[in-house]
Amino acid sequence: METGTAAQDDAAREPVWTGLPPGLLKMRRLLLVVWLGLLTVVLGVLLNLFAGPAWAAFALLPLALIAWGWVLLGRNWRSWKYAERADDLLISRGVLWHHETIVPYGRMQLVEVTSGPVERHFGLASVQLHTAAAATDATIPGLVPAEAERLRDRLTELGEARSAGL
Repeated sequence: METGTAAQDDAAREPVWTGLPPGLLKMRRLLLVVWLGLLTVVLGVLLNLFAGPAWAAFALLPLALIAWGWVLLGRNWRSWKYAERADDLLISRGVLWHHETIVPYGRMQLVEVTSGPVERHFGLASVQLHTAAAATDATIPGLVPAEAERLRDRLTELGEARSAGL
């Protein structure tokens, strides 16, 4: 009987992870194709003009980078997740080098929602957390703006409540 209770307690403490929306992956892959596709065309034209048509075939190398980058971007996107716990926020990311950041709500000084022109076009925003230690600032990229604002408001509220006793 006790093992069932212990297993339930462990399940209750296990964080509920939230992944990033697929719009971020779509945006990053589109940027990859646009920039490396443009590089392929420019490189092909320049090599053809200055080195001859045989050398222009080397312009196809960036296309291999598109295929490789496509896979890497997918793996990176799947590695990003965050979890809201009772006392802190967990942010996990990374494929080869896994990073897990724990930001206690009471240590948060500022929570920002930012969105550049490309992110706005894709309907995305980022949440950036600032703490007293500059090295522990954390960011959650590519959220839907409504979720980013909800997270900002919740983290700000929790941060104010936790730091009130300091």
